[in-house]
Amino acid sequence: MEKGHDSCSMAASELYTKFARVWIPDAEEVWKSAELTKNYKHGDSTLHLTLEDGMDIEHKLDDKTKNLPHLRNPDILVGENDLTALSYLHEPAVLHNLKVRFTDSKLIYTYCGIVLVAINPYENLPIYGSDIINAYSGQNMGDMDPHIFAVAEEAYKQMARDERNQSIIVSGESGAGKTVSAKYAMRYFATVSGAATEANVEEKVLASNPIMEAIGNAKTTRNDNSSRFGKYIEIGFDKRYRIIGANMRTYLLEKSRVVFQADEERNYHIFYQLCASSHLPEFKNLKLGSADDFHCTNQGRNPIIDGVDDAKEMCTTRHAFSLLGINELNQRGLFQVLAAILHLGNVEIKDRDSDSSIIPPNNRHLTVFCELMGVTYQDMSHWLCHKKLKTAQETYIKPIPRLQASNARDALAKHIYAKVFNWIVDHVNKSLRATVKQHSFIGVLDIYGFETFEINSFEQFCINYANEKLQQQFNMHVFKLEQEEYLKEQIPWTLIDFYDNQPCINLIEAKMGVLDLLDEECKMPKGSDDSWAQKLYNTHLKTCSLFEKPRMSNKAFIIQHFADKVQYQCDGFLEKNKDTVNEEQINVLKASKLDLLVELFQDEEKATSPTGTAPGGRTRLSVKPKEIRPGASSKEHKKTVGCQFRNSLAMLMETLNATTPHYVRCIKPNDLKFPFTFDPKRAVQQLRACGVLETIRISAAGFPSRWTYQEFFSRYRVLMKQKDVLSDRRLTCRNVLEKLVQDQDKYQFGKTKIFFRAGQVAYLEKLRADKLRKACVRIQKTIRCWLVRKKYLRKKHAAITIQRYTRGHQARCLVKYMRQTLAAITIQKFQRMCVQRKLYLQKQAAALVMQTILRAYMARQKYQGLLRNHKAVFIQKHVRGWLARQRYKRSLRAIVYLQCCIRRMKAKKELKKLKIEARSVEHFKKLNVGMENKIMQLQRKLDEQAKDNRVTSERLNCLETSHAVESEKLKVEVSKLKGIEEEAKNNANRVTSLLEELEKLRKELTTTQKEKKTIEDWATKYRDEMEKMVAELKEQNGLLKTEKDDLNRMIKEQSQQMTEKMARALAEETQQLESDLNEERSRYQNLLTEHLRLEERYDDLKEEITLSVSVPKPGHRRTDSTHSSNGSECTYNSEFAESEESSRHGEDVTRGMDTSLTLKLQKRVTELEQEKSSLRNELENKEEQFQRARVRDDEEHRKSRGAELEYESLKRQELDSENKKLKHDLTAMRQSLLGNAGAGAGAPGSPPYKVLMDQLNSSCEELEVRKEEVLILRSQLVSQKEAMQHKETMTEPVHYVEDVHKMKDSGAITQAYLGLKETNRSPRFLRKPLEANELLNRLRSPTADFHRLNEDGELWLVYEGLKETNRLLEGQMQQQRRSYDNEVEVLRGELQSVKEENNRQQQLLAQNLQLPPEARIEASLQHEITRLTNENLDLMEQLEKQDKTIRKLKKQLKVFSKKIGEMGAGQGETISPGQMVEETVRPVNIPRREKDFQGMLEYKKEDELKLVKNLILELKPRGVAVNLIPGLPAYILFMCLRHADYVNDDQKVRTLLTSTINSIKKILKKRGDDFETVSFWLSNTCRFLHCLKQYSGDESFMKHNTPKQNDHCLSNFDLAEYRQVLSDLAIQIYQQLIKCMENILQPMIVSGMLEHETIQGVSGVKPTGLRKRTSSIADEGTYTLESILRQLSAFHSTMCQHGTDPELIKQVVKQQFYIIGAVTLNNLLLRKDMCSWSKGMQIRYNVSQLEEWLRDKSLMLCGAKETLEPLIQAAQLLQVKKKTDEDAEAICSMCNSLSTSQIVKVLNLYTPVNEFEERVSVTFIRTIQTRLRDRCETPQLLMDTKIIYPVTFPFNPSSLALETIQIPGSLNLAFLTRV
Repeated sequence: MEKGHDSCSMAASELYTKFARVWIPDAEEVWKSAELTKNYKHGDSTLHLTLEDGMDIEHKLDDKTKNLPHLRNPDILVGENDLTALSYLHEPAVLHNLKVRFTDSKLIYTYCGIVLVAINPYENLPIYGSDIINAYSGQNMGDMDPHIFAVAEEAYKQMARDERNQSIIVSGESGAGKTVSAKYAMRYFATVSGAATEANVEEKVLASNPIMEAIGNAKTTRNDNSSRFGKYIEIGFDKRYRIIGANMRTYLLEKSRVVFQADEERNYHIFYQLCASSHLPEFKNLKLGSADDFHCTNQGRNPIIDGVDDAKEMCTTRHAFSLLGINELNQRGLFQVLAAILHLGNVEIKDRDSDSSIIPPNNRHLTVFCELMGVTYQDMSHWLCHKKLKTAQETYIKPIPRLQASNARDALAKHIYAKVFNWIVDHVNKSLRATVKQHSFIGVLDIYGFETFEINSFEQFCINYANEKLQQQFNMHVFKLEQEEYLKEQIPWTLIDFYDNQPCINLIEAKMGVLDLLDEECKMPKGSDDSWAQKLYNTHLKTCSLFEKPRMSNKAFIIQHFADKVQYQCDGFLEKNKDTVNEEQINVLKASKLDLLVELFQDEEKATSPTGTAPGGRTRLSVKPKEIRPGASSKEHKKTVGCQFRNSLAMLMETLNATTPHYVRCIKPNDLKFPFTFDPKRAVQQLRACGVLETIRISAAGFPSRWTYQEFFSRYRVLMKQKDVLSDRRLTCRNVLEKLVQDQDKYQFGKTKIFFRAGQVAYLEKLRADKLRKACVRIQKTIRCWLVRKKYLRKKHAAITIQRYTRGHQARCLVKYMRQTLAAITIQKFQRMCVQRKLYLQKQAAALVMQTILRAYMARQKYQGLLRNHKAVFIQKHVRGWLARQRYKRSLRAIVYLQCCIRRMKAKKELKKLKIEARSVEHFKKLNVGMENKIMQLQRKLDEQAKDNRVTSERLNCLETSHAVESEKLKVEVSKLKGIEEEAKNNANRVTSLLEELEKLRKELTTTQKEKKTIEDWATKYRDEMEKMVAELKEQNGLLKTEKDDLNRMIKEQSQQMTEKMARALAEETQQLESDLNEERSRYQNLLTEHLRLEERYDDLKEEITLSVSVPKPGHRRTDSTHSSNGSECTYNSEFAESEESSRHGEDVTRGMDTSLTLKLQKRVTELEQEKSSLRNELENKEEQFQRARVRDDEEHRKSRGAELEYESLKRQELDSENKKLKHDLTAMRQSLLGNAGAGAGAPGSPPYKVLMDQLNSSCEELEVRKEEVLILRSQLVSQKEAMQHKETMTEPVHYVEDVHKMKDSGAITQAYLGLKETNRSPRFLRKPLEANELLNRLRSPTADFHRLNEDGELWLVYEGLKETNRLLEGQMQQQRRSYDNEVEVLRGELQSVKEENNRQQQLLAQNLQLPPEARIEASLQHEITRLTNENLDLMEQLEKQDKTIRKLKKQLKVFSKKIGEMGAGQGETISPGQMVEETVRPVNIPRREKDFQGMLEYKKEDELKLVKNLILELKPRGVAVNLIPGLPAYILFMCLRHADYVNDDQKVRTLLTSTINSIKKILKKRGDDFETVSFWLSNTCRFLHCLKQYSGDESFMKHNTPKQNDHCLSNFDLAEYRQVLSDLAIQIYQQLIKCMENILQPMIVSGMLEHETIQGVSGVKPTGLRKRTSSIADEGTYTLESILRQLSAFHSTMCQHGTDPELIKQVVKQQFYIIGAVTLNNLLLRKDMCSWSKGMQIRYNVSQLEEWLRDKSLMLCGAKETLEPLIQAAQLLQVKKKTDEDAEAICSMCNSLSTSQIVKVLNLYTPVNEFEERVSVTFIRTIQTRLRDRCETPQLLMDTKIIYPVTFPFNPSSLALETIQIPGSLNLAFLTRV
């Protein structure tokens, strides 16, 4: 260790001056701090000191050495992360630094050069979570605070970078935390690297810990979970540095603990776990009980560990066994053997005589032992008390005394346990063995530290021997690193003297060393511990200075180890080294029926490899040399424990020397296990033993303090003058150092760093502090002068002001007195006037009140009289009017009835007369007389009748309308009259009641008049009382008004408070709903992320399978034809289908994994099936009820329809009869005409012929109308009956003819007649009848028989007309038949669709029945919404089609009218309508298609791959973003999709969308790390999604569309499900964009936000330790805040160029700022060197620059600023005052975005950079913790940097018209055709 005067850099008189602080030795605290009260001068023998408690002492210097005490480091260096950063490197500085960090800052890890010092806190700390692992992953070792994860990360990175195996050596004494540190290192590797296979190797590696702790750890006086063996675990990695396996080597298991434990200690945990689980059914056969019942577990007398549940630990152990592949059978066997060991320990052996022993017969514990081990009771009881001796001639059995028998029993128990331990370790290694080739490994060595007790035996000797070897390796490695550093910086290398413990190692392991002599003594027939001790004394006592003999003992020896002297007791060395056990006992166990026990001892004859498990588990059957058998195995078997341990240790050292070591030294702070309690004595003892101080000594011997040139310049810039500052930092530092330090041996200039001797940094810090102190004094002088002058000026101004205000006050007092006198006079005057006026007003008010009451009473009486008269007159008027109306109505009804009767009688007579005349023959004769005249008359009559008919028809129409109006009026009048009649009845009743009431009122009037007089008398009295009451009420009214005002005010205040409360509650509820929505979005998007990860994993596995397997299995992949048309199935679920197909062959393997789970699932399935069946029965019952109700409705409908059909049939018969009658009249008329006229009269041109033709035309017209009616009725009858038949049977219609001679319902008749009337008026049936000219043209045809026509032309003409009519009717009937057939086909199609819909609904119902009730309701609602949406979309499509047809016809009509206008009138007459259509449509359609582009792109199906390839896979985002419109690929894809929708090609739509989505995924997987590519496709995916919404036809998305854009909406397909798929794809792209940005920003954040000095000179750089110099990655360039801002601007401009939605850009920026704030805050919380006042200023300035960037980009409202709030508050916390309770309250209110753990962490880490700053006291931190105790928050320390805010894609319609988009040739899309 260095001395005080050696560590100084100048004369002692310059350092040991007044106020200098030093360390002096102390018996209790090891080292005490003191301060010099007097300057030291050369030659002084004493130092005058003052201790920290104020005591003055004199410290005497050593007379011989004159060594001065160690100087204390400056306060700013106390608490450093690295001990090598201390200016003075010595033991007290190291001890004090560790104490300050441990007790004050609660930091348990500290670097000491290459060593990580870990102090056991005896408390669970939240510093090992996954967030901490992520924070340390990828970081350089010196960049973060010391941590076991930093060491693990360093080892992992060096393994990957140097391709060299690594080792982490964890050492320390029992209870220091070695096992926990090794466990966390392995957890780090398992978390960071992951597994290369799907076998969960990392879980198995971690699962080995509880197993090894159960069988190898125990409670000791120093540690509740002490490892009683050493282990070295090699964690294997593949070429991609993922975990593939592990291997464990164990050393020196403490077997003696199985049979013996000291007070307050326990046996191995597994025994207590078995006892705690003895109540379980599977452990009943072990016959265990409490741990106090067994000798092997009750010797420590304290079997319980606080906070540990052995039963739960047993469950953990069993689960770990299962995870590592040890089946239930083997587990039961292991537990049987372990339970047998407990029972064996309870076997009692008694003395038979002095030389023999016996076990009592039927010993219960031995019986259980034999049952469990499967051996015979007689054999085991015999050989426990006997042994077999062999000589050259014979073999004989000898009994042994009780003591030897007990020792043999214990040896057997230890031997069995060692075998169990080895077996478990072997099986753990088998389970962890790598299945693929191992590329590299990281070894974790958890081995016992240096131990020294009051009694040290063979175990402590082996432990200290191993530590000697490890210390030698450690010293060589430290020396090597120092040499490499000096050579790297090209500094002259001087040999450093360091402690070499090779002599001590030679003493132990060399020839004739301690182990060699021990083995030799073990081979001797009568060797003993005493003889071995004498050999040691004789060999080494005089030759080796490290070997000593105790003065008072001949059975012990002392060895001077590197850490301390240790005295070993020789008793037991030989026995433990030989480790013997009775051979016959082993043979008995080999004959066991227990398979596991046989397996344990099957290799008894062979030796376990030295590199295997615990060397203490070897079997020694004999000690006689004559028993040595020839053969290698026998020789190997006879190796002693010491020899085996030496070989194992040699192999371990060989392994460690072949790796790069990393050292973790665990320190136990106190022996009482108190949390965060530091015992300096125990700590310094361990520091000396573990090599930490040796590291310090080696560092201090050279140049321990090392600065880069930039760090030195930044720190000591204040010591330089302006002229000293040059552009070359190295030259500047050289010039300054030459001026400041005269001795050039105290520093060296390297290539990149300046090297200082010990103490030089403290000297420079002293100069810097002096310079700053002088500057501060000057600043204080100036400020104090300024303050005093300001104070004087304020006092002078105050005096003048006081005088001025005093004089003014006196003047105001005089004026006030004069005003008060005048005011008093005025008040008296007005007060007297007020009294007189008040008396007058009271009298006047009383008179007015009396007058008012009297006049009001008289007016009310008069009004009531007038009201009664008016009501009586009104009643009389209405009663008389009602009576007159009743008389009038009765007479009117009688007159009308008489008229009806008379008219009916006359009509009957007339009808009878007409019928008689029509039937008489004379009538016909009269008709034939004068036929020509009658024809003329008839012609005139016909004309008149036609006119009359037209007039009557018009009148009828008018009458119908007027009748309808009148009927409505009459109905209204009738209703009114009914109401009036009811009212009149009521009024009549009321008249009688009113008369009665009138009589009552008259009687009451008389009584009232009598009472009036009494009331008037009472009124006078009452008036007086009322006046008094009025006065009282006025007073009360005043009081009530004041109360009312108070209540109103209170109500207003309460309402305001309620309003505010409701507003707050509403805001909180809204915020809660928003947070819930964000959580749901986040959860959904996390599921999408996991889905994407599984997809990528599946693709990787598929590629690996493709590479490894040459011929794929047929039928593995599903084709598109097997997919449904559902978009979600066609896209991102397709790969899940593939993965399901590929994993089907593994179902048989996993089917039997968990029987209990399978049974539970089967039970649940049966319950669901029962529920399904019950619901199905209920559904069937509901359907039956519905069918019955529908049958009833159909019957009622059939009855009503039957009446209508009967009426229609009757109407048809009536029309047929009338038609026949007209035909008969016509033939009779023609016959009479032919009989009376000549041949010329029937000529075509004669007048009779014209008359006949006119009549014929009118008759034909009437006949045509009648035929139309008949045809309509028949078609209606047929269609209605068929519809009824179809409705009843739901099958194909059956043709039938029904008798229609049924007519019953008159209401149905009237309804049907009106319907027929309206039908005849419709334009469809107003056909133009055949004209006479057409008939003549037909008669003139060549087929006409002119001769016959000349004979009877009229009849022939009529005959031809009838035939033409029949043909017309037949054609119409055929047309009706065809339409009927078409309707039948349509109905069949509808029936089929209904069946399909029914099947689909049943399937959906079956699926819903399997869901829980809430999900069932939600699913049914979702299905119903989908169905209604589809129906609405179908109706909208039909409406759009009709609108398009109308628009098209209107356009054609305009074109035709324009064409007709251009053509001449003559041409228009000659061109037929059909020709005109043909000539006009042909030239118009061609130019319309050229001008009116529909915004669609057509492509062939075979060009789809080319389209995707050119537009997605091979597209360069940079060229598209710069030269073309944003979102062009999305527009092109949508235009192609529009055409596929236009042609109604569902396959084309599906394949285009599927290939588009898969191609985008493919290009993102290929170029997912390119920000431009990801941003480009995020923008285009969102634009494509917006296009699908904008042109979907949904009104909510069409609000901002132009009419032209509405015309471009999709017409055939509903792509809502594809919109969801695209939305999911956009979410995945967004998350990939965030990850890409995070990868780019991550290296910049810490450097730019924390490390770079944006404000130069504010923060000073403190000295750094060794860890900063040996970072894993060389400096790649420093990032600044400008770098971050430039990168953010680059991101923003790229997204803007790509046309990303503004809202999406805001979300991206918010996520960017969250990452910046979270990463910065996390590093701040893990870096002690960054927690200072100046760093807080730097952070706040950097945050302000980020906010300025937001303002420049107009993004202040995007929420990004709020994400930086935790970082802002942390920076404020670094800058605020931290002393008083008020400061604590301010901090608690200010830091509402920081958690309690984060606030406390920052306060603990706060480190002053300058001497003027102060540390935060522990009391203040506790005050903060107390105030924040009630906060409800998560205990997580770090912010989760992996959080991605849920993203939304607000609808953003495009104003760009699709028809205006031009496709550039650079896209190579010439195969697309514009439509």
